Parts: sequence; C-alpha cells; structure tokens
Amino acid sequence: MNSQELVNSLADKARLAGRTLNLATGAERKAALDAIANAIQSRSAEILAANEIDMQAGRTSGLNSSLLDRLLLTPERITGISGGARQVSQLPDPLGISLRKSTLPNGIELEQITVPFGVIGMVYEARPNVTVDAAVILLMSGNAALLRGSSSAAHSNEVLVRIMREALATTKISQDVIQLVPSDDRDTVKALLNARGKVDLVIPRGSAALIRMVVDESTVPTIETGAGVCHVYIDEFADLEKAIPIIINSKVQRPSVCNAAETLLIHSKIAQSFTPIALKALHEAGVVMHVDSAVQKIAQSVGIVVKTANEQNWSTEYGDLEINVAIVDSVDDASEHIAKYGTQHTDAIITENKEVAKRFIAMSDCAAVMVNTSTRFTDGEQMGFGAEIGISNQKLHARGPMGLEAMTTTTWIVTGNGQIRS
Repeated sequence: MNSQELVNSLADKARLAGRTLNLATGAERKAALDAIANAIQSRSAEILAANEIDMQAGRTSGLNSSLLDRLLLTPERITGISGGARQVSQLPDPLGISLRKSTLPNGIELEQITVPFGVIGMVYEARPNVTVDAAVILLMSGNAALLRGSSSAAHSNEVLVRIMREALATTKISQDVIQLVPSDDRDTVKALLNARGKVDLVIPRGSAALIRMVVDESTVPTIETGAGVCHVYIDEFADLEKAIPIIINSKVQRPSVCNAAETLLIHSKIAQSFTPIALKALHEAGVVMHVDSAVQKIAQSVGIVVKTANEQNWSTEYGDLEINVAIVDSVDDASEHIAKYGTQHTDAIITENKEVAKRFIAMSDCAAVMVNTSTRFTDGEQMGFGAEIGISNQKLHARGPMGLEAMTTTTWIVTGNGQIRS
C-alpha cells in the first residue's frame, strides 16, 4: 500500500467512525473528552517515558533549543494538556446552533445551523500537545481527526493517540475518529494534502516553511495558521513601569512559541531615558539584541553589547532568546514598520493615551492587538477556549486563536409542506 492509499484508507475509517460523532449528543461528546483527560493524567508516566525517547533522539540529531522546548513534555505540561481537554468539555456545544431563521411568503421555513466539517487533517511539527489539543477540539466540534505530527515527536504522538483511542473505547464514540498518520515517511504529508474528497480540511501548525508548503501544495482546502513576527511598541505616553514586565514577558516567558515578541519599537521622545532600561532588562534576561543605529549608539553609551540588525532580522521569527530593537518617531511610524515586517499575528502597544491606542488599533492588520498587556495572551487557553487548533492569520472564516466555533461550518435546513417551485 503506497502513501496515498494508506492516507485514503485512514480517512475512510475516520469518516465512517464520524457517524458516531454525528449521532452523539453534546453530553456524550463531553463525556468522551473527560475520559480522554482522565486517561492522559493517569498515564502520565507512560507519556513522559515515550517523550524522553524523542527528546534523546532530538538532542542527538541536533534539534535547536526552540524545537526541543516545543517537543518537551513535563508533569506540569501534561497536567495542562489534561486540563485543557477538561476545559474544552465544559464549553457550550458548538453544533446545532441556529444562526438565522425565517419563513418565506410561500410558507417554507429556512434555518441555518452549525455543523461539523467532517474529516480534518492536522499537519504539525514537534509539539505533542497539539496531538491532544487538536483531537479534543475536533471531537467536541463533531469532526474526525487525521493527525500527522513530525517524526521528531513520533513516540510521544503514538502513545498519546493510543491513550486517547483506548479512552474512547469506553464511550459511545468510535475510537477510529482519531487516526494517526505515520510520520516515518514524508510522502504521507503530500498524500494527506492531496486527499481531496477524502479529507474536508487541512490545518498546518508549525514553522513558516511548513505552513507555506501546506498552503502551496494542498488540493484540500486549508486554514492558514501563520508565523509570529510579533511586535511591542512603547509609546511616548507609556507607563514605563508597566512596559518592562510586558516586554520581558512577551519575549522571555516562552520564546519558542508564535506569540512571543520578536521586535521592540520605542518612541523617540522617550528613547534616551527608556532604551537603556529596556536593554539592560533584556540583557539580564539573556536576550541577544539586534538593533538599529540609534539604539546601537545608546547601547554603546551604557556598555551593553548588541548586534547590528540587517534587513532580514526585522522579518525573522527567532523562536529563541533574540529580539530586534528600533526607535520610531510616532505611532504611525511604528505601524508602518509592523505592516512592512510583521506577519499579521499579534502586536502590542503600551500607552496611557486612549486616542493613540485607538489609532494603533485602527492601523493594525493583525489577528490580535494587545493594549498594555503581553503578546503571550494570544492563546486559546488564555482566551477561554480551553485549547486551540492554531492561530489563524488569514481573513477567511476564522481568525486568531481557533477553538470550537472555528471548526464548524453551516447547513441550511429548508422545511416545507408540499410546496413546489413554479
């Protein structure tokens, strides 16, 4: 069986099993998620052992620190994964919601309701938590899941899928609604992307290169999640006591993820007084800084070592303890810089001036705008979704962190009483 035949077979199994989701009540889907959450928590030792095999292989093969961080599972992260599944189970049922309803002059009744997509494929890198996050969101929204993680997380993903399928075996929902696509053959990615008619939607989650490959090569419809070149702009009217913790949190709290800040912009009117403080805080946090000429002069005057930024730096998603720093003359200049180099993910402004904040928001073209808070809050769990499928940078159907509602489409129910069209 070649890769295309294999993926098609997995998709057929998932679609057939999806009938158990179609017929399941919201309460039954919630119970399935709770069973998964309990199983993951109770079998954490098994998960950690499998993850250590992946971590050892990753270190041996020279995976960078960003990917190793994304790959790593700890008892705390497993508790978070389990808790996220429980949170999703407690959210309102996204299916069967009446979006609009009307009666035509001929007596025909129209109703548009939310329904699942059907079979959704996930293509993702390194992060085994996505295996569970995606599965529980897809199940709760009535979709069957084809999960194609990376080979670097093969052992972690295999044990997580096995645990989830065994948990489902104790419920009314078929365990075949979760299918793991083998990651030992790169051709399975292309097969998934070309399973049009078998798979209803593909969602990539990972590096900019992976996302671009999926979007460019897929014949199956895709929702494009995007790279995160996120910015923090410190306005002239900023409360500087708020600014430093926000900068450090945005960059340092978890630098490997897509909502971590990659560029700091500082208004020229406060540059001489604030920039040394910001550089010192970043330096003490172990952050490597790539700076423009104005910032470089300030850094030299206070004895902080920095690097000269080149054109490529401004559009780089580091995923590590590196950041760009530049001085701008206005909120408009900050917005122009962001428009030129950003990825329409998350950008933040620190200001006490409401009119400036409104102007920044109006000029922003990103999925999330933060005012006086960290970029790290662009996250499904932090925003109350329990977990997320990914963060969409596109403008069609879904944008920002994608939870249950984003994984539904609609059906029109047309009810008559013998009417025929003349």
